[in-house]
Amino acid sequence: MINNKVLSIILGGGQGSRLYPLTESRSKPAVPIAGKYRLVDIPISNCINADIKRMYVLTQFNSASLNRHIKNTYHFSFFSSAFVDVLAAEQTPGNKGWFQGTADAVRQSMHHFVRHDFEYALILSGDQLYQMDYEEMIKAHEESGAKISIATIPVNAKDATSFGILKSDDKNVITSFIEKPDSSLLPDWTSDVSDDMKAQGRNYLASMGIYIFNRDLLIELMNDESTIDFGKEIIPQNIDKHKTLSYQYEGYWTDIGNIDSFFEANIGLTDDIPDFDLYDKSKRIYTRARMLPTTKIAGTALNKTVIAEGCIISAAKIEKSVIGIRSRIGDESTIINTYMMGNDHYQNIDDVNNSNIPTIGIGARCFIKNAILDKNCSIGDDVRINGGNLKDTETDTYAVKDGIVVIKKDAIISNGTVI
Repeated sequence: MINNKVLSIILGGGQGSRLYPLTESRSKPAVPIAGKYRLVDIPISNCINADIKRMYVLTQFNSASLNRHIKNTYHFSFFSSAFVDVLAAEQTPGNKGWFQGTADAVRQSMHHFVRHDFEYALILSGDQLYQMDYEEMIKAHEESGAKISIATIPVNAKDATSFGILKSDDKNVITSFIEKPDSSLLPDWTSDVSDDMKAQGRNYLASMGIYIFNRDLLIELMNDESTIDFGKEIIPQNIDKHKTLSYQYEGYWTDIGNIDSFFEANIGLTDDIPDFDLYDKSKRIYTRARMLPTTKIAGTALNKTVIAEGCIISAAKIEKSVIGIRSRIGDESTIINTYMMGNDHYQNIDDVNNSNIPTIGIGARCFIKNAILDKNCSIGDDVRINGGNLKDTETDTYAVKDGIVVIKKDAIISNGTVI
């Protein structure tokens, strides 16, 4: 079995400032997506689907909720070697600091990895949305005799300047690499891609930040403490020294780097045929199993809406929105183009009926459009939130980024508030 030879290392990223305020109290991999999952569920599920079941998740900021989610979710047989472990940045006699970059995070954690028998390290990002068969990538790596493999995806000229762009020969061996090239350089960096990709103007091969390293080479490279990042240093410095394979992927993939891309990825799930398919049994996405009741809806017009379990909804209209677990939405409210993450718990009836205690969820006669509501928000009655053309700003209870209103976790928005 190829997959018994693989150890997966999932990089949790840094402070996640571009996803703030969603990362104010949690690490980036722990950010809720699609109403019931966490970002980290994506790479972990891809690994499980490829029968790779030895995984480390590396993080250093706000890792408590990530630890809790993984502990409550990923349980394997006592008689198997499968595990998902979180490694937070730790001070050791040889190191006193935080992770300085992706390669530095792996370097500082190598003493944990080398305790295991593996031939290949599969290095993944914890903040991307995609469904890839890692087994096919590992087979291609092994059959080619490469020492490094990079998953690549065709992108257009506009996006190419934000990625590491590479060129490969007719055997998919990488011959050159440039990090975030200026647009004036792009004519020299086109690649041979499929006709479908050409038709979309996607003629440049971008690194997806997904790597395979042979064990011995990874150990050797991690001994050089001057390199701190895979994309900026390790890859460019080694493609001429060690055979490096481009594994081309043409499926759906998006980097959840900022509020705008996060919002679009979630709202995209409401499309008739979404690019990210949660309904494919062969590419199942796993998450925490919750014993929640069915969702209850009364008098609501629904259009292109995804609703998770355990919700109580009596809104007038919900359109092109994702409604997360345990959400409550009151009478005559209208929700459009909104991601409501839901709640961590239910309030009891006495608290709901107590006028001195804010009701968690959305109240009556509200209008909410172009917004993200983080967990456990209390939106009062007659509240209007209408994102789209607002300037970036921040208050104690909400922030506006890229025209999207983000209501902060546990925020209380008073009756009649207009944003």
